[in-house]
Amino acid sequence: MSPHRTNEALQKLGIQHPIIQGPFGGGLSTERLAAAVSNLGGLGSYGAYQLPPEEIGRVADRIRALTDKPFALNLWVSDHDAGGDALSHEDFDRIYRLFEPYYRELGVEKPAMPERFHHRFEDQVEALLEARPPIFSFVFGVPPASVLAECRRKGILTSGAATTLAEAEALDAAGVDLIVATGFEAGGHRPSFLARAEDSLMGTLALTPLVADRVKAPVISAGGIADGRGIRAALTLGAQAAQLGTAFLACEESGTTDAHRELLFSDRAKHTTLTRSFTGRLARGMRNRWTEEVAHQLSALAPFPIQGWFLSKLKPAAVKAGRTDLVSLWAGQATPNLRHRTVPALMESLIKELSAS
Repeated sequence: MSPHRTNEALQKLGIQHPIIQGPFGGGLSTERLAAAVSNLGGLGSYGAYQLPPEEIGRVADRIRALTDKPFALNLWVSDHDAGGDALSHEDFDRIYRLFEPYYRELGVEKPAMPERFHHRFEDQVEALLEARPPIFSFVFGVPPASVLAECRRKGILTSGAATTLAEAEALDAAGVDLIVATGFEAGGHRPSFLARAEDSLMGTLALTPLVADRVKAPVISAGGIADGRGIRAALTLGAQAAQLGTAFLACEESGTTDAHRELLFSDRAKHTTLTRSFTGRLARGMRNRWTEEVAHQLSALAPFPIQGWFLSKLKPAAVKAGRTDLVSLWAGQATPNLRHRTVPALMESLIKELSAS
C-alpha cells in the first residue's frame, strides 16, 4: 500500500496510488493499457482527441468491460490553430510540396483534400459527456463554463493541463477539479494555451511548487518522471500525484509500434528534441531524419492539425516497411532510465519504491 494514498487528489479520483498514466493520442492509447493501470491502483487514461464523436462512447464501454475502477478520457480543447481549419486547393497543393518527396519514396499516392482535417471539440465533448467517464482530462485550454457545469452535474471529475503558472491559475479560476503541472521535460505535445509553447518552457521542478502554492485544486506533476524517485520528488514539491507518460508508452500494453518501443530502450532515447515538424504544434520526441530535415524548412510547415494530417498518410507505409525515420517517436527526457516493459512490472516497481520512502 502506498503511504500517500490518503491525500485529497487520491480521494477525489478514487485511486490507491499517486500514479497517473498520461493519455496518448494517435492510436497510442489502448483500452487494455488504461484498464491495466486502473486495475493496479493507478489512474489509467485514454487519449480520445483523434476519435470521431461516435467512437468515444464505445471506447468508454470497452474500458469499463476491462475494469470497474476509475479512468480518464482526454480531449484537446483547442482543435486547430490559425489557418488549420480549412484550406484552399492552392494552399493544399503548396503544403503538399513539403511532403511530396517522402510520399514518392514510400510509394504513397497524393491524398485527396478532405472536407475537414479534424474532429470538432464541441462534438467530441458532447459525446464524452454522454459516455460519462469518471474523469474528463483535457489539454490546450479551458473548456466552456457550460461544459464544466455539466461535468459537475453528472459527477465527472475534471483535470486540466498547465505549462505555466498563469495557465494553472486560469484553470483554477474556472473551477477545474485537478491541475496537471506539466514541465517541458515531458514527451509528446506541450499543451500551452495562453502563450506560444516556445515561450512557456518551464521545467517540472520549478513549475510544480509554483502551482501547488497558488491554486486551490490538487496538483498532479508531469514531465521527466519515470520512476518512484520522480514521484517522491513531485510529492515533496507539493503535488499530490504524478503523471507518467513515456514509461507507460514503453509498455507492451500501449498502442505504439514495436520499433518505437525498442528505440525507447536504446541509446537513441538520449537524444530528444522539441519540434513542430510532426503536427504543427510543439512536441518532444526522439530525433530522426524527419526532425532533422524539416528543421531547415520550418516556414513550409502547415498549421495544426493539417501538418499532422499529411504526415499521418505516410505513417502506415512507413510502419509497414519497418521505418522509424519518417514517423513521430514521442519520448520524454527521462526515457533513458526506463526499465520495465509491462504495466504490472512498472506498477510493481513504482509502488515498491513509494512504499520504501
